[in-house]
Parts: sequence; structure tokens; C-alpha cells
Amino acid sequence: MTHPATLLRKEINAGNVAPFIGVYDAFSASIAANYSENLFLSGFGFAASHYGLPDVGYIAWSDMVQAAWRIRQILPHHKLLVDVDDGYVDVSVACHVVSQLESMGVAMIMLEDQARPRRCGHFDGKLLLPLNAYLDKLEMVLEQRRELCVLARTDAAGDEIYRRVEAISATRADVIMVDGVRSLETLSSLRSITDKPILFNQIAGGKSPRASLSEVRAAGAALSLYSTPCLFAAQAAINHTLSSIFDDDGRLPDTRNGNAVGIADCSALLQINMDRHVPASPSRPALVE
Repeated sequence: MTHPATLLRKEINAGNVAPFIGVYDAFSASIAANYSENLFLSGFGFAASHYGLPDVGYIAWSDMVQAAWRIRQILPHHKLLVDVDDGYVDVSVACHVVSQLESMGVAMIMLEDQARPRRCGHFDGKLLLPLNAYLDKLEMVLEQRRELCVLARTDAAGDEIYRRVEAISATRADVIMVDGVRSLETLSSLRSITDKPILFNQIAGGKSPRASLSEVRAAGAALSLYSTPCLFAAQAAINHTLSSIFDDDGRLPDTRNGNAVGIADCSALLQINMDRHVPASPSRPALVE
């Protein structure tokens, strides 16, 4: 089978890349897979769902690799972008993680230039690695990969954005991302200083403007990313459902009107994953009769 990174690189070169949807586990990926062939394992979402903590550097590389592996097992034909933060501090660890993710069929990784303690890209107070230190790490990762696409992310602001984008443009990184960019005009100005494809990231309530795909593309971005819609939707839906249950004297939602998910709906989604993961067998019963 052609490596997903090779397929993604062809799509990038052709200028026709479907949006990446941020997911936080295999279940959210199962739902998002119905809307895009490109998924993003978000560090923010993973820290929240796996640890119940903010994304400030708690993620262990082995946990992220395992999470990516679980998603790849049930969605082998989707292209997965994995957030590896700063490569987990050490260059040797970064290269080891790259090898593991590439071998399981991850299409692209995102490597940032933040220093520790790290923060979500749409928060204030971010610290940056010295540019040369980041470029050295990026070059080591690029040397390590064989097919894997590498997205080089900078969290710079102001004039430093342009200095870092110019420097990254001289590397073999496949894509550049400036996180927390405050305007589409900034994207347009970056287009004139780099020939690399640019990815634009949107987070609900974040620093970047809410924009349509058409507006993002017109501003010069070749790729779009929605980092956290599944996580935020889950938070809203759980709050809404539990409030409704206890406002109605403990009654569960009525699934007969199609407005609520029941066991049959959930099991049907999981059965699709089972069919992808395990070859069909007459002796294997469906999860729900």
C-alpha cells in the first residue's frame, strides 16, 4: 500500500488538500472520519482527554504514539497529522518518535519551536526556542524521516514571524504553520516570502479569525486545520445531556425522535471500525442485533 505521507504530499503539490479535523481519541476520530479524509491528533485535545490537564507539556511521547497507533488501526485509509509538540525536548527522542509514527503510517507530524513550559498556540506567554536550536532539531527530524511529511510550526509573533518563516523556508520541511496568527492579511504577506505551502489553524475562541475555506485559500493558505471542534463539541454535548437528564427527573433522552444517540447508533459506528480492523467472518456476530 502506498504510504499515506506519499499520498498527502501528492495532494499538497496538486493544491487540493481536504481540511484536517482535530480529534482527541479513536472514538472522536471515528466520527470525524465521516467528514474528512484528513485527521489531526491534537495535543490540546489529547492532554484534555487522556490526562484531564491543560496542554502545557504533560504529554509523554509514548502515550501520543499509542494514541496514533489506535487511530491508524481503525482508520488505515485516512491521513493522520500528529502533534509532537517540540519533539519532547530531546532531539534523539524526537527522531525516535518520528520513526515510530512513520512506520505505523502517519502522514505528517507537526514540530513546533516553543520552549518549555509550553502553552497552547492561541494563549499568551509563549516562549520560543532560539531559532538556530529549533532549526537544528528540525534538520535532524528531516534527516530521520523517509516518506513522512513534516509540518514546521512557529509560535512567533510580530516581525519575528517573518524571520522564522524565511529560515524555515530554506529547509526541506513540507509545510509551514504560524500558530495564533491574528489576521488573514498576515497570511497574505507570508505568501510573498515563502514558496512553502502554508497551513492555517483555527480554534473556536482563539486568536485567529473565523474564516471560510474560500477566504483562507484566497489569503494564500494551501491547507486548513480545525484543531479542537470535536473536543469542544463533546464538552458542550455532555453538559447539555446531563443537564437535560436531571432537569427531567432523571429520564434519559428519547432516542426515538432521532435527536439523541442511543446504543444502536453508537454500536453501529463501532461495528464499522470492527469491520475495518478485523476481516469479516460469518462466525463473528454484530455488536448489536
